Amino acid sequence: MNDQDILARIQALVDEEHELREPAADDPADDRRSRLRRVEEELDQCWDLLRQRRAKQDAGESPQEAEARPIDQVEGYRQ
Repeated sequence: MNDQDILARIQALVDEEHELREPAADDPADDRRSRLRRVEEELDQCWDLLRQRRAKQDAGESPQEAEARPIDQVEGYRQ
């Protein structure tokens, strides 16, 4: 996966996030909240991977060595 693939995935997730935030009569609120939480977690994971790739490239290393970190690790970062 390259940076463009990651950015495309981020855009798709952002689009889905916006849709999930719009009220819909045919979709139970619990289902929407659950999916929204998962989308937000996956977005954080994608952004983390992109930051890793860019940091490796800036350090003269191969960005291909970057790997997606587990969601529980990414979600545990301090802001």
